[in-house]
Amino acid sequence: MVLSIQPIHYLTRLAIFLLLPAHHKVDILTTAVEYETIIGLEVHAQLTTKSKMFCACSADYASAPPNTHVCPICLGMPGVLPTINRKAVEYTIMTALALNCTIAEYAKFDRKNYPYPDLMKGYQISQYDAPIGKGGWLTIETGGKQKRIGITRVHLEEDVAKLVHLTSPEGESYTLVDVNRAGVPLMEIVSEPDINSPEEARQYLIKLRSILQYLGVSTGNMEEGSFRCDANISIRPRGSTEYLPKVEVKNMNSFRAVYRALEYEAKRQQEILEKGGKLFQETRGWVESKGVTVSQRSKEYAHDYRYFPEPDLPPLVFDRAWIEEIRSRLPELPDARRDRLINEYGLPFYDANLLVESKAMADYFEECVRLSTTKTSEERQKKAKTISNWLLGDFSRMLNATGSTIESSKVTPAHLVELLTMVEKTTITGPTAKAVFEEMFLTGKKADEIVSQKGLSQISDTSEITKIVNEVITSNSQAVADYKSGKEQALVYLIGQVMKASKGRANPNAVRETLMRTLGGG
Repeated sequence: MVLSIQPIHYLTRLAIFLLLPAHHKVDILTTAVEYETIIGLEVHAQLTTKSKMFCACSADYASAPPNTHVCPICLGMPGVLPTINRKAVEYTIMTALALNCTIAEYAKFDRKNYPYPDLMKGYQISQYDAPIGKGGWLTIETGGKQKRIGITRVHLEEDVAKLVHLTSPEGESYTLVDVNRAGVPLMEIVSEPDINSPEEARQYLIKLRSILQYLGVSTGNMEEGSFRCDANISIRPRGSTEYLPKVEVKNMNSFRAVYRALEYEAKRQQEILEKGGKLFQETRGWVESKGVTVSQRSKEYAHDYRYFPEPDLPPLVFDRAWIEEIRSRLPELPDARRDRLINEYGLPFYDANLLVESKAMADYFEECVRLSTTKTSEERQKKAKTISNWLLGDFSRMLNATGSTIESSKVTPAHLVELLTMVEKTTITGPTAKAVFEEMFLTGKKADEIVSQKGLSQISDTSEITKIVNEVITSNSQAVADYKSGKEQALVYLIGQVMKASKGRANPNAVRETLMRTLGGG
């Protein structure tokens, strides 16, 4: 993301000038300054284990009454002893391997001390200087280009309790603490500051969530809080290698919120420098309703947390054979699946890349292809492209409009294939198929049932089509005159009128032939 500031305060230009390396120093005091945005993301993903990180309490807390999935360990009682959830460690190793990280020979847990009301013990069990994985990367696609984003570390910790802010009937504000979430396994994935725009940040999060869902280690649901993101953002003069103070942005619960918050924050920092102000390292919260970030506190540094090794948990020493056994169980990941869909089904990169963002969508696509009847590879590829068009078009439109997911859709792969077969056999027209699909989506009825009940079968009878064509010609004299004077676009208009009059049921080829024959004869 490039930010151009002009005019800009003289002293600010001077400060920027001093930051620049010698070979980049220009007359910056009299010219505009071009900025680049530097973003690093910290993602916290709840792991889909049955029990919590350090106790046997159920981690399935989402719909449970407050404070029912708790024990003395969750509540931070004195004298309790935590134990390590082996499955959570395995899931973290799986993720680190999928992100091309190096798995440590040795890892340990640490106490991260901070006095927040949602932290029952007064400290969080996390990892500091000895994480499970580090030095990885993933690839994103933006603007038709691929870019590699570095992964600094992947480590394991515990989630905190949930604060519920309420207002009494008298108008007084108060806060309740629900401890059900406290202790749920939480994996943190920290990126390198390789991201340079809000759109790159969004694509990074989409790709990362997709990987976690393919692995089956997290639901990746941002709205439910199982996939949370904090962003560190700063700006600097293009060409400089120095970093200006960074701001950490919190409270973003959707990809759209991340994009808007980073876009706002970059502009806010730009305006401060433009007015000759000074940037400070701080934590700011995103206020969705107002579209702004607000200051929450000065940014903490590592020493503020007073990390020290967790005395109640042994260090983790990983057997390399176990690591390789986990590696052998890694599923086909999004990039590999995308490439296979391109090679196997002849899909364009754009289609395949969108399909594999959601494992459920890609699974649905391949099941539809499997159920389709084809004889040659050419037929198979043509059918695959048709299915892709439907999934990325009408199907996705209905999913977005209803806020639902393809996993919960009433339209099964078999039902969609049945609908497409009816179009292929000219039982119904394309426009009719779209209307039928919408009713299938909303009611769960099969295509043939809807077509039969509503009499939507395609009209191919020549006499019936001729009757409709004659009516359209009679009521559209100007379009007829335009066509006869050589305006081909008038024919397209007349075809559209016939299709409208037949409620989309008329065979388009028969309509075209009948119109041309009738008009030509006139």
